[in-house]
Amino acid sequence: MISLHVGVYDIYKDDGGMKMLFLTRIPRTIALLLTGAAMSISGLVMQTLTQNKMVEPTTTGTIEWASLGLLLVSVIFPAPTITMKIIACIVFSFVGTMIFFVLLSRIRLKSSMLVPIIGMMMSAVISAFVNFLALEFQASQIVSNWFVGSFSGIQKGRYEYLFLIIIMTFLIYLYANKLAVASLGKDIAKTLGVNYNRVVLIGTAFISLTVGIVAAVIGNLPFLDLIVPNLISLIRGDHLKENLPYVALAGMATITLCDILSRILIAPFEVPVSLILGTVGCIVFMMILLRERKRGTHGA
Repeated sequence: MISLHVGVYDIYKDDGGMKMLFLTRIPRTIALLLTGAAMSISGLVMQTLTQNKMVEPTTTGTIEWASLGLLLVSVIFPAPTITMKIIACIVFSFVGTMIFFVLLSRIRLKSSMLVPIIGMMMSAVISAFVNFLALEFQASQIVSNWFVGSFSGIQKGRYEYLFLIIIMTFLIYLYANKLAVASLGKDIAKTLGVNYNRVVLIGTAFISLTVGIVAAVIGNLPFLDLIVPNLISLIRGDHLKENLPYVALAGMATITLCDILSRILIAPFEVPVSLILGTVGCIVFMMILLRERKRGTHGA
């Protein structure tokens, strides 16, 4: 309700206020709720599969791979449709996430902190390649606009693709127990009758579909999928299926609050919601790193 009533227009007094309500305010609020749930759940799934609290699409290069797909489809097709952008983001997100999982399976890690470091190294390489291509094809503005994740452009006719997230959330809930078993490792999963490779592949597809849809419609939303699963895990433990509803609701609340702040701080203008998420996410990420380091020190 607060989100619906925050903005330049007074929906009750200004001319066209009610039209603005149905054209932008309601679509924007629905997009906030769906995006918050989707990104938070995708972060939870990725953390479950890797058994690492510092892993999510922002720290594994998935977002950068999605930006590569978006850039390429924009270069090949001068005026790509939103459907074409979504497909490109999904495909490249899937490829990038699978490469990350393959790297993890082939590298012996002595510390959990090395996992996000590997992801960030890979994301830096992909980001540099994206910037090179953007400069080469004079498409820097496309990348710059995409990395400034914002809901200001959401209106009727643009956000409807996000409803696919509801289907993805339902499928993840049904598949949650197998994802949890796969997180125990390949040998244990095989002992329990679960095809590890297939589960990881399906889990990666869930993450890629979710991230791809959000990336194409909204843009880059850093650290949301890191903050929420970790906070819920601290409160409720690490049970994937039981935590899914709480993670979804907390994700909705977090991004809606950040978006309301983005509209209030310098009203009547807006701060990109990605700026607020990035600031809060960096702080939480540092706290998690320090906590993991402390736990590792005590363990040693």
